[in-house]
Amino acid sequence: MKQQTDATSRANTIAAEVTSLRVTPARIDEVVVSEAYHVFDGSTVTVCLLTLRNGAKAIGHNYGAIDPTQQNWEEGKRVARAMAVEKVWELEGYALRQRLNP
Repeated sequence: MKQQTDATSRANTIAAEVTSLRVTPARIDEVVVSEAYHVFDGSTVTVCLLTLRNGAKAIGHNYGAIDPTQQNWEEGKRVARAMAVEKVWELEGYALRQRLNP
């Protein structure tokens, strides 16, 4: 009976660890250490560069409005950053999978 209890206890511990290992919005915010934006001269294209704690970079972009007079620059930054953050989710998901399946 003791062996079964120990095995059950170990299984529960492993299940709890796996459940706690998740990529979350807080984790994404935690790994992003800086962000920079660039708008190409003569265009409405906005690029966002996120730098992660480990030095990796993620880039997102927004093409902007067809008519430059209609361009919303804050919206361009928001969309470019959102695209870069999606790439960070992919990178963090890959890293988590590597930890769970060495």
